[in-house]
Amino acid sequence: MLRILLTALFTLSAVVTAQAQEATERPQAILVLDASGSMWGQIDGVNKIVIARDVVTNLLGTLPEDQALGLVAYGHRTKGDCGDIELLAEPGADRAAIADAVNALNPKGKTPLSAAVVQAAEALKYSEEAATVILVSDGIETCDFDPCEVGRQLETTGVNFTAHVIGFDVADAETRAQLQCLADETGGSFRTASDAGELAQALTEVATAPVPEPEPEAITVTFRAVDGPGGVVMNRDIVWTITAGDATLAEGSDDASPVLEIAPGMEGLATVTRLLDEEVVEARFTVGTASQVVEVILPKYAPPATVEAPASAPAGSMVPVTFTGPRGDGDYIASAEIGSEDGHYVEYSYVADAEGDTVEVRMPPTPGPAEIRYVLAKGLQALGRTEIEVTPLTISLSAPEGASVGTTPEIAWEGPDYQGDFITVSTTDAEDGQYETYEYTREGSPLPLVMPSEPGTYELRYVLAASGTVAGRSAPFEVAAASVSVSGPTEAVAGSEIEVTWQGPDAQNDYISIARADDDDGYETYSYTRGTNPLKVETPIEPGDYEIRYVLNQNRTVLARQAITLTEVGAQVTAPATALAGTDVSVEWTGPGYASDFISFAEAGSDDGTYVTYTYTKEGSPLKIEAPTTPGSYEIRYIANADYTMLAAAPITVEAAEATLSAPDRAPAGAPLKVDWTGPETRNDYIAVAEPGSEAGDYVNYEYINRGNPLEIDLPATPGDYELQYVLTGRPVTIITRRPITVEEVTASLTGERRESSIAITWEGPGYRRDYVTIARPEDDPGTYEDYAYTNRGETVEVDVPETPGTYELRYILDGDVDRVLARVPFTVE
Repeated sequence: MLRILLTALFTLSAVVTAQAQEATERPQAILVLDASGSMWGQIDGVNKIVIARDVVTNLLGTLPEDQALGLVAYGHRTKGDCGDIELLAEPGADRAAIADAVNALNPKGKTPLSAAVVQAAEALKYSEEAATVILVSDGIETCDFDPCEVGRQLETTGVNFTAHVIGFDVADAETRAQLQCLADETGGSFRTASDAGELAQALTEVATAPVPEPEPEAITVTFRAVDGPGGVVMNRDIVWTITAGDATLAEGSDDASPVLEIAPGMEGLATVTRLLDEEVVEARFTVGTASQVVEVILPKYAPPATVEAPASAPAGSMVPVTFTGPRGDGDYIASAEIGSEDGHYVEYSYVADAEGDTVEVRMPPTPGPAEIRYVLAKGLQALGRTEIEVTPLTISLSAPEGASVGTTPEIAWEGPDYQGDFITVSTTDAEDGQYETYEYTREGSPLPLVMPSEPGTYELRYVLAASGTVAGRSAPFEVAAASVSVSGPTEAVAGSEIEVTWQGPDAQNDYISIARADDDDGYETYSYTRGTNPLKVETPIEPGDYEIRYVLNQNRTVLARQAITLTEVGAQVTAPATALAGTDVSVEWTGPGYASDFISFAEAGSDDGTYVTYTYTKEGSPLKIEAPTTPGSYEIRYIANADYTMLAAAPITVEAAEATLSAPDRAPAGAPLKVDWTGPETRNDYIAVAEPGSEAGDYVNYEYINRGNPLEIDLPATPGDYELQYVLTGRPVTIITRRPITVEEVTASLTGERRESSIAITWEGPGYRRDYVTIARPEDDPGTYEDYAYTNRGETVEVDVPETPGTYELRYILDGDVDRVLARVPFTVE
């Protein structure tokens, strides 16, 4: 379907006339003269300002007597000032005074030509009457204006404004283009002058141009489109294109009834397109001498959509609607009030969601007559419609008897049970969208419904979820105050577990809390009631005055409370004064032993909850805790896990652990190296071989110390300088000693002999336990091969001959931290 949403383009031309001047008077004019510093430039040895003075003085003597002329200059008083613009003579000033002003100009400054033209236009009252500005400039705009944009604004806001521009000694193409743009945008002329003669000629031509004859007075022509013979005038969903003579007056205009001013006697063509069905009709017209109407009659519009629905349906129900239509993007089937605008709806469903030609649409929630419509998304036009009667719903709600705060009585109800419908408890004066508690009808009938937290008079409401409409109400009923109490000890040790006996509604997620006496809203600890009575509740770890509270969960209402005082809990830790870094320390302790309490190793003076290592108190007393690997001053602490409170602490100094490593200074690449060592022997300590200066954990190879002493570790496959490290694996992992070692290059050689289906390879090399020989293609990586054999099978091993003929290599592979080819021999398979 045609969808043209364009704005009409109206052009002024000889055909469509603007307001014509009532008389053939010459418009007033102002000469804007460039007096910027560049006017001291010379042409044939004469300064350009001198040439301009002479030419303007001579011009003044030849202008028609009825030509009112004024003078504006710029750049003649100060240097570098974009505001150096001066009106030297009002339009109509004495010619001699203008000549004197021109001859007194002394070029100095910048070229604010755009602002100067604006100032001249304002002096001419260009927005009220015809005005002409003549600009003479030898350079480009040097201030913060765009001459093109200035020209457009003056043309738009002026009555009949024209700027003629003369480029004096302008050779630069960019400067010429800028000056010409100013003239073009106002309908003026642009001329260039390279010497005194051309300047005089150009000024004479623009200053003495003949006065245009007034255009004939335009006629008002109104265009209308009619829907069929004798039909209504169309006010939407049409597009006009209107021409007269050679001019296009409107193109793609969505104005339903364009009104144009056109010269009398002009012949034209009006074309109207109806968007709904792309019907196009043309009508020719001739403009007379008085206002007229051009009427274009289109064929009667037949809606391209139909809708079929049941004659009636219950309020809020989903109704199957069968339809035909264009199925455009965003088109929809709506239920709406009869007489409402086409785009208005109560409920809707997109036609894109239809199964075949049928889609379900929800009915309005209010009984009465309604409409089902096919609505075009573009323009919100109803293309087809049918009436439907919305019938009342049968809804009943049984108010509970003897309800009390927070209880959950079973509510019997009857209603449509549409998706998402719910039943609320609301005060009788609450607005429809307000309620205290609710439950979805999908829970069945009867359904459990929690009563409010405050006693009072309430009602049940049935709410249609789709619209939020209250479709039914119960009789008012009373919610009584609940009998609620809590009973527990009046004093307990902080952090301990107490037993609380309670009475209350035991609504879903009600809970018993322990809160500070001065904290009305929050709590420190809690346990859900959930039918458990008596209930165990853990107390806060910090001593002080608290309350045991019964809290109704639905809005955190406190229904009962009892005061309780929590006394300070004691603890003690006993540990040695010193410990070796990374070793286990035996700690004896006494304390509450609450669940998840722990003994920690922490830096002296650090926050209670921070630690380096820890062990839970459930491990008993004494217990083992690992010392940090970094020497320094620490504390062993008893921490109550409830809020990381430190109950006791004992100072301890961690001393540095020492280790020694003994091994050769040099060894072959990939070789197993025996290392003698001493050290703290904490669990998971290891000896590593790594690049010099590397951090703990950044190694080439390693072995745990529990493998023995001396310890055997494989050296890197790549020659170079390395170091042996003793790594203490505590917190943090730490290297406690390093020893340098040089890994030397190793060599190998091999020969191959073809046998019937194999190749016998004789080799010499290090013969480490995982070394092997291969046959591979020359471009293959060391670990890629056709076949291989381990060197531990003997000095001569066999590999299979590849099935594919070609060039291969026999290789000796050192299998270490990286695979290295120590030797290779070309081998051809024919």
